[in-house]
Amino acid sequence: MHVAVAIVGFRTPDDIFRCLEALAGSAHTDFEVSICENGGPAAFAALMAGLPVALPGGQPVKAVQAPSNLGYAGGVNTAMRQAPDADAWWVLNPDTLPHPEALARLVARLEVGDCELAGGTIHFPDGTVESHGGRWRSWLGRAQSVGYGDPLDKPVDAPTHERTLSYFSGASLLVSRRFLEVTGPMHEDYFLYCEEIEWCLRGLALGMRLGYAPGALVLHNQGSSTGSVADITKRPRMPVYLDERNKILVTRDRFPGHLPVAALATLALLVMRFGRRRAWRQLGYALQGWWAGMLNQRGAPRWFRV
Repeated sequence: MHVAVAIVGFRTPDDIFRCLEALAGSAHTDFEVSICENGGPAAFAALMAGLPVALPGGQPVKAVQAPSNLGYAGGVNTAMRQAPDADAWWVLNPDTLPHPEALARLVARLEVGDCELAGGTIHFPDGTVESHGGRWRSWLGRAQSVGYGDPLDKPVDAPTHERTLSYFSGASLLVSRRFLEVTGPMHEDYFLYCEEIEWCLRGLALGMRLGYAPGALVLHNQGSSTGSVADITKRPRMPVYLDERNKILVTRDRFPGHLPVAALATLALLVMRFGRRRAWRQLGYALQGWWAGMLNQRGAPRWFRV
């Protein structure tokens, strides 16, 4: 199976170079790398200055400069279009370090033939799990990451897990050609956050299936380009605003009948989440995002400037 690795950059060339070094050790060697740089001409020049034409194993590496900041979904779609003949596309964050067996395990899971999108386990540098995938709680308008905080060696019952999955994290997911043909590309009007959730939910509604690949491990140095830091009181406006806005958009797009209940639930949950930590500034950002979702505002925020 020939895989195109689709990476979206935003002024973090060093992250991309480290990711490429990790990819060079991949046990599955039939792949190419396609990068979309969203950060403008200077960022693209910095990327190209250190970008190899190919990895040591001969896998080609190419990059394209986005005409503007397309957001994550727009960048993914652009990167995927650079490799139209691939059998599958591995959407991979630039701030990840995939383990050598990760792609091989994902490909093997997809090749079983009973799923159209495969994901594995994303983990933090401290060896705890970030996500084995997730479940969307439609009445609450909330995503639940499965396994969050668990030790990495805690076993997962894959068949049972797959039956309850709603999505895989956009930090690492392998998409088959059939999934793309049936479901279509990511919705670019989300700009950033929750686009992979909507994508997977849309695919499930169209009969696509998700497969979990045990041992497909990807280390994630979360938030290097978005400012999504662990300390909630220090999170900047954009990730907080878009996270809350886009949860409402997912509900609008996939479960519109649940919107009245989910809107009240998300409002209560965000007040509790930020209020109990006295993150008052972030609470304001979250309320702005919630209201923008209620108004069905999409794309980059009007106040956002690159």
